[in-house]
Amino acid sequence: MLAGGALPSHLDCCGGLSNLDYSKVDSSAMTLLLGYVKMTDSTFAAAVLCIAFNPLFWNVVARWEHKTRVLSRVCGSPYTACYCLGAVILLLNFIRSHCFTEAMRSQPKLEGLDCLSVYCAGLAVLGIGFLFVISSFLALGFIGTFLGDYFGILKEEKVTSFPFNVMDNPMYWGSTACYLGWSIMHASPAGLLLTAVVAVSYMIAMLYEGPFTEEIYQQKRKAAKNK
Repeated sequence: MLAGGALPSHLDCCGGLSNLDYSKVDSSAMTLLLGYVKMTDSTFAAAVLCIAFNPLFWNVVARWEHKTRVLSRVCGSPYTACYCLGAVILLLNFIRSHCFTEAMRSQPKLEGLDCLSVYCAGLAVLGIGFLFVISSFLALGFIGTFLGDYFGILKEEKVTSFPFNVMDNPMYWGSTACYLGWSIMHASPAGLLLTAVVAVSYMIAMLYEGPFTEEIYQQKRKAAKNK
């Protein structure tokens, strides 16, 4: 999911990309990829910073809100506060996508990927990514997508409809697929490397969000039993 939100499905048939063994990635391919990327380029550095900053920002702010309820008090209600945070996250994601695209444009293309068939493949990957992102948003709603449970707005039950019945965290993996498809369409080694950074940043976010969200719902169940 884009920024945490509702309890994920616990079906592990796919698990997104988290079950892949990255230690077996062909090192020669990675070396070739790095040979095309100017990592000291300012636009590339800006893209990396945006990618790393976004999940860090929404996790820190959401946990701070869960602990203090300051945003809810300032905004007048947890719903208004959640909508405000969601708007900020959307703006940050727009900036991230802009920096990502500018970094690709400033770097050389990989000639072997610069053809119609590869472009179409990238377009297909992009389409699949959008499918998972949009369907996740529709299943969760705005509040569920943008960390509503950290604001005390809890769902009555887990979301188990598509795409949560296919994989865990489909919003995150769908977003990653969008960046992957966009990079392939542009035949961009820099884009492919940045996509890997996106995937790693989301995987780190999931390590923190999953247990914390589960703890929130455990507290809800305990409170219900004590009534």
